[in-house]
Amino acid sequence: MSEHEYETALGASSPDRITLLGHDLVDDVMGQVGFGELAFWLATQRRPSPGETRVFEAVLAALADHGYTPTAIVTRLTHLSAPDSVQGAIAAGLLAGGSRFLGVTEDCGRFLHEQLTTPLPTDDAGWDALALDVLQRQRAAKRFVPGLGHHVHKQGDPRTPKLMALAAEEGVTGPHLALFAAIGRVHPQVLGKTLPLNGAGVCGAVLADLGLPLELLRGFALLARTAGLIGQLAEELRHPVAGDIFLSVDLHNRPVDPDPYQPPSLPEEQR
Repeated sequence: MSEHEYETALGASSPDRITLLGHDLVDDVMGQVGFGELAFWLATQRRPSPGETRVFEAVLAALADHGYTPTAIVTRLTHLSAPDSVQGAIAAGLLAGGSRFLGVTEDCGRFLHEQLTTPLPTDDAGWDALALDVLQRQRAAKRFVPGLGHHVHKQGDPRTPKLMALAAEEGVTGPHLALFAAIGRVHPQVLGKTLPLNGAGVCGAVLADLGLPLELLRGFALLARTAGLIGQLAEELRHPVAGDIFLSVDLHNRPVDPDPYQPPSLPEEQR
C-alpha cells in the first residue's frame, strides 16, 4: 500500500507540540491571538493588521444576532424537541441561513465584485455613474440588488453607517464598499423610491474589501451567528419561550379540506 501525504499549512500535531499556521499553538497563539483575528488568519493564511481585525470583528458583531429571526426560532424549537442535542439545535439555526437571512452577506459581496470595472472610478462622480449603470441593468432584467432594502429598518439600518465609518477610519475602504455606497446615493433616481443599504449587505462589501474569499463570505456570517445562537440557547435555558411558540401554532391550527398539488398545465401547442 503506497503512502500518501496530505499537506496543510493549518494545524499539525506531534507527541510534544501543536502548531497552527506555522506557529506554536501554546506559546504563540493561545492568550496572544484573539478569536476574530485567528478566524481571519485561518481563512487567508495571512495575519491581519490591527485595523483589519477591528473591522472584521465589527462585522462579526453586526451579524451575531438580530432578534427572533427564523434562525433563532428554529434553534429554540429544535432544542425544545431534542434538548440532549445542543449541536443539533445550533446546526438547525445555521442551516436556516440562506438567501433571505444571512446569505445576503455573500450575495452582496459577490454581486458587487461582478460589477467592478477596470479601471476603477477615482471619485464619487465615477462611482455614481457606475452605480447608475448597474441599477439600470438590474431593473431592466427585473432583478433585485442584493443588500438594498430591509423589512424592519426601513428608514436606515444603523449598522451600515457605523461599518462604513470604521472602514474609513482604519483605511480599509475598498472598491466594493465604494460601489455599495454609490448605489445607496443614486438608486432613488432609478427605482423612484429610497431604500436603506442593509447591514448584511454592507458586511459583504466590507468582507470583500478585506480580501476574504468571496466563496466563504456566508461562512463568516454563519461564524458570527453561531455566537448568537449560543446566546439564544442560553436565554432559552433561563427564560424558555419555545414551548409557547409551539403551542401558539398547535392550538391555533384548524383542519381544512385537502388541496392537492396541481402541476402547471402545458400550453396547447406543447400538449
